[in-house]
Amino acid sequence: MIHLRDELPADWSAREILLDAVFGADRFAKTSEVLRAGRLPADGLALAAEDDGRLLGSVRLWNVSAGGVSALLLGPLAVDPAAQGLGVGSALMRRALNRAAALGHAAVLLVGDPAYYARFGFSSRLTSALVLPGPVERPRFQATELVAGALSRAHGMVVATGACAEPSLVTPLTPLPRYLPAAA
Repeated sequence: MIHLRDELPADWSAREILLDAVFGADRFAKTSEVLRAGRLPADGLALAAEDDGRLLGSVRLWNVSAGGVSALLLGPLAVDPAAQGLGVGSALMRRALNRAAALGHAAVLLVGDPAYYARFGFSSRLTSALVLPGPVERPRFQATELVAGALSRAHGMVVATGACAEPSLVTPLTPLPRYLPAAA
């Protein structure tokens, strides 16, 4: 049975493998990654879906300033390809948006498929006065207001405002170089 829960530190490796499988190696080049790099997710807003101990999905939300207005940036939302179509992504989205509202957040931005995210109230109309720090297809840059009118004064650049992460938490795992002495 699929279970939604808070992300745990022990999920890190499985989450990275999941993100690579879903988005590929170029995921670090995306504009949204510029806003996430070196930051921690917003408190209480890193969620996971698991089945029998196996990570099936993940979503995180990040603190940003949307043209001077406090908001969240959602992403990435990832679901194991073998579990796509089972409602895992929708369940994670509903839980994330409900939790964000309960924690007092007023707006959520994202870059993603308009056809998918429209069911959760996202629209590019709400981001028309905002700019991201890199290239983006405008129809994919969307927002939803958890509080009506929350983005009415938002105008300008979206910038990261969340807590900075420890370097070990944001540096991808890479093989260590071999510095073993040659056998005598």
